[in-house]
Amino acid sequence: MRFPPPRRRVVVFASIAAVLIVLSTVVFWPDGTPRVPRGAAPDTLTVQPCTFDTEAGAQAADCGTLVVAENRANPASGLIALPVVRIRATAQPAGEPVFRLGGGPGLSNMDFPQAARLTDHHDVVLVGYRGVDGSRRLDCPEVTDALQSSGGMTGADALPATSKAFGKCANRLQRSGVDLTGYSAAQRVDDMESARKALGYQRIDLVSSSAGTRTAMVYGWRHPDSLLRSAMISVNPPGHLLWNPRTTDAQFGQYADLCRADAACAAKTPDLAASIRDGVATMPSRWGPLAIKDTNVRVLSQYAMHYNGSASAPNNAPAAIDAYLDGGPSAKWAMSVLADLALPTSTVWGEFASFSMLDAPDAKRYYADGGDPGSILGNASTDFLWGGPSGFYNAWPDSPENAAYRTVRPSAVETLLIGGELDFSTPPVNATKELLPSLSRGHQVVLPGLGHTDDFWGHRPEAGKHLLTTFFDTGRVDSSQFDRRPVDFAAVPLSMSAIAGLLVGVTTGGVLLGLLVLGLLARRRRTAERGARWWVRALIVLPLGLGGWFLGVLYAWTLAPSWFIAGPTVVVPGTGLLIGLGAYLAAPGSGGRLTGALAAVAGALAGAWLLSLAGTGFVVPVLGIVGAALGANLVLVLRARRDHRSVTAVDRVAA
Repeated sequence: MRFPPPRRRVVVFASIAAVLIVLSTVVFWPDGTPRVPRGAAPDTLTVQPCTFDTEAGAQAADCGTLVVAENRANPASGLIALPVVRIRATAQPAGEPVFRLGGGPGLSNMDFPQAARLTDHHDVVLVGYRGVDGSRRLDCPEVTDALQSSGGMTGADALPATSKAFGKCANRLQRSGVDLTGYSAAQRVDDMESARKALGYQRIDLVSSSAGTRTAMVYGWRHPDSLLRSAMISVNPPGHLLWNPRTTDAQFGQYADLCRADAACAAKTPDLAASIRDGVATMPSRWGPLAIKDTNVRVLSQYAMHYNGSASAPNNAPAAIDAYLDGGPSAKWAMSVLADLALPTSTVWGEFASFSMLDAPDAKRYYADGGDPGSILGNASTDFLWGGPSGFYNAWPDSPENAAYRTVRPSAVETLLIGGELDFSTPPVNATKELLPSLSRGHQVVLPGLGHTDDFWGHRPEAGKHLLTTFFDTGRVDSSQFDRRPVDFAAVPLSMSAIAGLLVGVTTGGVLLGLLVLGLLARRRRTAERGARWWVRALIVLPLGLGGWFLGVLYAWTLAPSWFIAGPTVVVPGTGLLIGLGAYLAAPGSGGRLTGALAAVAGALAGAWLLSLAGTGFVVPVLGIVGAALGANLVLVLRARRDHRSVTAVDRVAA
C-alpha cells in the first residue's frame, strides 16, 4: 500500500492554525499601550491630530501621550505614560473644557461615546487612569483565578483565598518594580492637572460618574483654583466603596412600593422585598444536576439592581426581580453562571485595590462591627469587593496621601450632584446627607425612576445634555426636561430562565454535534479506504473542538463547580479527545487502528494543554482547539512519514 505524501497536510493545518492564532491575537490582545518616549521628561505631553468615535460618529480630536512620574512623592521615581484624547468643540466660542472622570474603580477612562453631547461649545478631554490605561497596568491574574476557582465567589472558603491572592499580586508587582503607593486618587488628580497645564487651559469643568466622583471631590479639595464647575453623576461620598445593608434594604422597599402600584407585579406578590428575602434565604443548591452558587446569585442580584432597564445593562432590576418571582431554580442557576463569567474579569483588580484603599478604614470598621445585620442580600457584595473580614486591605500597601481625603472637606467649587432615585450602587441619600452640606455652591438633582450612571446616559439623552450643558455654560440647574421613568416589571425580553435554557441547550447541542461529526467520520472510515478531503479535515476541527470543550463545561457545571469553564482543566480533556479521534478517523490510510488513535489523542491532548497555557479567559478554548488540531495532526504526519519510509524500504527489498 502507498501512503500519500504528508507534506500537504502539514501545510494545510499549519495555515489554519496560523490564521486562528492571528485572529485571536487581533481580537483578544490588541496592543494600544502607550509607551514612555526615549528622553521624555515628567509632565510632558505630545499630541497629534486624530478622530474619536462617539455616539454621533467620529469627531475631530487630538491624541497623545502624557509622561508622568509613577510616584510624584518620590524624587527617584520612574516614569509612566498615559493616553490623552481631546475631542474638539464643534463650534466657537468654546467655554471651559470638560474633563471626564469615569467610574470603577479599575475601569478605563478612555471610553466615552457620550462626549458628543458636550462638544457643541466645549472641548472634552480624556486622560487615562494610571494603573489601567497607562504603560503600567496593575493586572492581578491571581485574584481573577481565585474568584474563578471557587464554589462561590464569596463563600467561606473563597474569601481567604481571594485576600491571599491580592497579597500575592501586590508582592509580584512590587518585585517587578511597581511602586503601588503611587496609584492613589491624589496622584490620579495630579495627572489631570498635568494634562490641563500641558494643554494650556486656565480652568476646566469636570463631569464624573460613580467612583469617578470621588476623584472629582479630591480634585476640588486639592486644586480648587483649577476648576470652574463640577457635575457629579451617581455620587459616591467617602466611606461608600461598600454597600450599607440598611440603605440597600431601603432601596428594595422603594421597589416594593412601586410593585404594589403595578397590577401585574402586585398580582405576583404582596411584598416584593419580602419575596426576594425569602428567595435568598431558601436558595436552591441545584437545578436538576446543575450546581447553583448561592453567593454568586446574591452578588449578581446587587449589581443587577443598579439599573432600571438600561439598554447597556440587560441584567437589570426587572430581570433580577423576575428571577425571584417567576424564575425558580433555573433562573438562579443562570445568575450563578453569569456571575462566574462576568464578575472576576470585570475590573483591573490591582488598580481597584489601590484606589479603594481610600475607604479601607471604613471597610475594617464595617467588619469589626459585625458586618451585615441581617439584610436581604447579606454581606455577599461587600465581601466580593473587599474579601470579607480578612480583606485585601491587610495585604495591599496604602498610599500616605489617602489619609487627607477619607472624610468630606468643605469646597467652594460650584458643584451639581445628580442621582437616580432607585440607584442601588450610589443611593442619592448619601450625597444629600454627607456631601451636599459641605458644598457652599452645591446643587442636587434626584431624578425619579432612574438607577445608576447608565440610566442617566440612557434615559432622555437630550434632557441629560440640556442639564449638563446649561450647568456648564451658565451655572443654572434645569432638569425640567426629565420625566419619571416608570419601572416596567414586565420588560424582561430575555429572562434568566430563558438564559438558562439557552446555556444548557447550546452546550448540550454542541456536545451532540461533536459526537455526530465523530460518528460520521467513523462510518466513512469503515466504508472508504481513502481519508477525508483536506477541507473536510479543516472544517471538522471547530465542531469537534467546541463539542469537546462543551463536554468539559457540562462536567464542571454538574460535578466540579469550582472549575472555571474556560480553564485548561475544562477545555483540554474533551477537546483533545474529540479532535484527536476526529483527526485519526479523517486521516488517509488505515494504519494501526488502536495505536494510531491513541497516538492522535495523545498528541491532541499535549498540543491543547501546551497552547492553552499561553492564554487567559476565553482565549484559552481558542488556543486549546488550535493546539489540539496541531498536536493530533503532527503525530499523524510523523506516523505516516514513518510508515511511508517503511513501505518504501520493503518495496526496495522486494524489487
